Amino acid sequence: MMRPLPKLAILLIALSAPSLALAADSVALTSAVFVERQMTDSDGKSRVELRAPQVVTPGDRLVFILSYQNQGAASAKQFTVTNPLPSAVAFAGSADEVAVVSVDGGHIWGPLSQLKMREEDGQWRNARPDDVTHIRWTFAQPLRAGAAGKLSFRGTVR
Repeated sequence: MMRPLPKLAILLIALSAPSLALAADSVALTSAVFVERQMTDSDGKSRVELRAPQVVTPGDRLVFILSYQNQGAASAKQFTVTNPLPSAVAFAGSADEVAVVSVDGGHIWGPLSQLKMREEDGQWRNARPDDVTHIRWTFAQPLRAGAAGKLSFRGTVR
């Protein structure tokens, strides 16, 4: 039987994102986490809803949304957001193609398809989504004053 995680656990998940904005003290970051639920409407049609988490159980799909806004008077150059994944969450992808990931605690970064993991027996294998420890977005262009946007990624409760 799967045990639900209490609301406190989901709050800890939400508080872990985002952890770092580099070279952009004037950029405000906020985060939110939602549980993705499959619902059936009164016409019998299936739809997906994002709901505030009350209780989550292993296998629940989560959506993390990171909002940013440059509140300064100047452009933020070399703006980077780095978000660690809570250990209770397995990475399930990002809608943002510019995101890179780390599978070693933030030491080496790249597209998941290019990262490797060393097994206990010393053999190397391709990294998998559940190996991801961090996700990072680096903005190629300066973030102009007043600019705002959102980044998102998905995870599955382990």
